[in-house]
Amino acid sequence: MIVLAGALLGAIIGAMTARKRKGNRADMWQYGAVYAIAFSLLGLIATIAIEKLVL
Repeated sequence: MIVLAGALLGAIIGAMTARKRKGNRADMWQYGAVYAIAFSLLGLIATIAIEKLVL
């Protein structure tokens, strides 16, 4: 669940970053995809860490 939330949050933040830098629609898609991948990876690491700490 953390991974999906991270992907969604990353996509939103990435698109907003591209818009703030006056990017076009393709820039917003690219920034959104890159940020979504990065935030998903962080969410995956957090999920694994939480799982290891609980069990």
